[in-house]
Order: sequence, then C-alpha cells, then structure tokens
Amino acid sequence: MEAKAVVKNIRISPQKARLVADMIRGKQVDNALNTLKFTPKKGARIIRKVVESAVANASQNEAIDVDTLFVKKIFIDGGPMLKRIRPRAMGRASRILKRSSHITVVLDEM
Repeated sequence: MEAKAVVKNIRISPQKARLVADMIRGKQVDNALNTLKFTPKKGARIIRKVVESAVANASQNEAIDVDTLFVKKIFIDGGPMLKRIRPRAMGRASRILKRSSHITVVLDEM
C-alpha cells in the first residue's frame, strides 16, 4: 500500500530542492526524517513537512503499518515562475526568474 503527499507552488528552486530529495530517496521514514532534521538547508525543512504529511496520510489507512514505511519515490517538478526585471548598464534590463516547485512524496511498505 502506498501513501502520498503533494505540495505545490513552494518558493524554492527545483534544483536546490532536488539536492535534499536525493539524500532521502529509498531510506526508511524514520531515518529520512532524522536526516532532514539535521540538514541545514531550506529545502530540508520543506521536504520534512511533506514527508510527515505523507506519514499522516498513511496512518489514516489501517492496512498500512507506519513503522515499515520507506520513501519509494520523491520528485521535485518545476512550478510557475515569478518574472522580475533588474536594471542593467546603459538603460538595459535583464530578467530575474524566481522559481517555484511542486514536491511529491510517495511512501510504501517494506
């Protein structure tokens, strides 16, 4: 049985969030949460909340044993970008892309 949690439009670059997601892919949930708790990155705090949400979703199903869950899939997709403009030399302008992410976590039993 699988449990899933999705969070959308989070203001973190997908590239930065994927660095954290790669650390916990395939780990047991308690090890993954412990790793995220002591990782000093913004993405770790966000992904930890999503994993905890997926565990809470799994606990609602009585057929799933929460103690045997592991991170089956975790993927970060790009979300909408906020487009801003920065003045540059000689009257020109350059674009700044403030990226956002969609984070999906799928847990499964061992």
